[in-house]
Amino acid sequence: MNDEPLIRVMALHAIEYCERLFYLEEVEEIRVADTAIYDGRRFHEQLPEYVTLEQFVLQNEELGIRGKIDCLRTQQGMLVPYEYKKGHARILPNGDVLAWPSDQVQIAAYSLLLEKHLNRPIMEGRVFYAADHRTVSISIDEKMRNQVMSAIARAKELRASTERPPITANERLCARCSLAPVCLPEEERLVEQVGRDTVRLFPEDRDLLDIHVTSPGSKVRRAGNTLLIEDKDGQKRSFPIEEVGSITLHGNAQITTQTIHLCANKGINIHWVTGGGHYIGSVSNSAGGVQRRLRQYRALIDPELKLRLAKALVIAKVESQLRYILRLTRGSEVRKELESYINTIRDVLSSTNTANSLDELRGYEGSAAKDYFACFSRLTVDDAKNGMAFIHRNRRPPRDPANALLSFLYSLLYRDCVQAIVTVGLDPTIGFYHQPRSQAYPLALDLMELFRVTLCDMTVLGTIHRNQWKVEEDFIQAGDQVWLSDTGRKKAIAAYENRKQDKWKHPVIGYSLTYARALELEVRLLEKEWTGKPGLFAMNRIR
Repeated sequence: MNDEPLIRVMALHAIEYCERLFYLEEVEEIRVADTAIYDGRRFHEQLPEYVTLEQFVLQNEELGIRGKIDCLRTQQGMLVPYEYKKGHARILPNGDVLAWPSDQVQIAAYSLLLEKHLNRPIMEGRVFYAADHRTVSISIDEKMRNQVMSAIARAKELRASTERPPITANERLCARCSLAPVCLPEEERLVEQVGRDTVRLFPEDRDLLDIHVTSPGSKVRRAGNTLLIEDKDGQKRSFPIEEVGSITLHGNAQITTQTIHLCANKGINIHWVTGGGHYIGSVSNSAGGVQRRLRQYRALIDPELKLRLAKALVIAKVESQLRYILRLTRGSEVRKELESYINTIRDVLSSTNTANSLDELRGYEGSAAKDYFACFSRLTVDDAKNGMAFIHRNRRPPRDPANALLSFLYSLLYRDCVQAIVTVGLDPTIGFYHQPRSQAYPLALDLMELFRVTLCDMTVLGTIHRNQWKVEEDFIQAGDQVWLSDTGRKKAIAAYENRKQDKWKHPVIGYSLTYARALELEVRLLEKEWTGKPGLFAMNRIR
C-alpha cells in the first residue's frame, strides 16, 4: 500500500516558482500568510459576479496529486477548467499575452485530474488575470503534460530529501515571496557577494505582544478569541489573541486549560518563571520540522563545526564586552583605572581565535568575564550610596540588588532565546558550546551569549546610573539572598521589553531591526551554517 500523501496542485505551482519555496512549504510545512496571500484569499471569495463559480475538489492516486479547480465551464461542447489569479498576465515585448509558467503547470495539472475523473480528454485550460482583466488559454498538449509529470517527479524527489534546495537565481521572485523572512535569500547572496547592498526582506519589528502576568493570584483565561487576564481584585485586561506572541506567567499566576489549548493552536508560546526569576519551562506547538532537526543533529556532532561556531560566539561576546567598557569610559579618568582589565580583555580576544578545544575557549571566555565584571564594580562605585553597587558577579542565589537584577534579566533573555529557537524549528537541547550539565537548554545558553551585553548588561547599568531603583521598594532580602519585589519585577520587565524594541543596525548585513527580531534572525543565520551559505552567524557587535 502506498501511504505517500498526495501532492497539492498548488505545490506544483510553487515548485515551478522556486524549488526552495516548495521545500519550505510542502516538506518542512512552514507557511506564512502575508498580505498578498490574504488578498488572494479574499479575491477568491469575491470573484466577479458574472462568473458562475463552482469549485471541484479532485484527487488521483495514479497521478499522485490533488487539487481544487476554481471553475469549470463548457466551451463549444468541451469542458474547460479555469484558474483565477489576482495579478497580471505575462506580456512579452512583442505584445503577446501569456500565462506565467507556474500558472500553466497549475492549470495543466487540474486538467489532468479532470481527465482522470471524467475519463474524457481535456484539451484546454484557461487562466483569468483580474488585474488586467485578461483570460489566457493554455493548450493541454503533450509538452504540457510532460511538464506536469516532470514537476510531480521532482516534487517526490525533493520530499524524500532532508536537504533544502538552493535559493533561486531569479532575485525578483524573492521580493514577492511570503517565505523570504524564513529563507533569507538576500543574506545568502551577501555571503557570495561581499559588499552587496542587501534588500531587507526580514521584518524589522515583531508586531506581537509579549505579555507578562506578574501579579500574584492573577488568572489567564479564554473568552472566545480574546485573552482575558484577571487579577485577584477583579480588575481585567483583555487582548485579541491574534495580537499575542507569548505569555509569561511569573510566580503563582494561573492559566486555564482552554487557554493553553488556544495558545498551542495559534502558535503562542507560554512560559513559566518563578517569583524569584528562575525560568521553569514553556509550552509551545513545536510539531513538525523533522528535516530541520535532522540537519541540526548531523551538523552539531561535527567537532570542527562546533569549535568554529563556538569561536565565533565567544569572539562576538568578548568583543561586545570590550566595546561596551570602552564606550562607558571614553574621555573619562576611569579609563586609566581600568586599563589593566581592558588590556587583559584585549589579550583574551586576540588569543581566542587560536583555541584548539572548547575547554580552552571556555577558559578564555571566563578570564574575559572576570575582568569585564571587575570593570562593572568600578563603574558603579558612585551608586553604592543607593545600594546598587555591583561588587562582583554572584548568583545562585544573587546576594545584592545589582546581581539580583542582572540574574532576572538573564532569565528573561533565556526565555526569549528558547522561544526564538523553537520558532525557527530547531531543537534547543542540542547546542555547540555549552554542555548539558543542567536542565537549561544548551543551544539557548549558546544564543544568550550574543545578547547578554546588549539586552541585559546595558539595561542594568543604564537603569542604575539613571537612579531608577529604590532598594527598599524594588528588592527583598532574606538571609543572603536578594530578589526583586513585585514592584521591582514590573520595572525590570518594562526596562527589558523596552530595550528589545530598540532598533539596531546589523554591522554586516546592513539593515536595521529591533533586538526582538534580531534574536530570531540570529537563529536563522545559525541554521544557515549547515543549510545554505555559512559565514553570517555571530557577526553582530555593538558599536
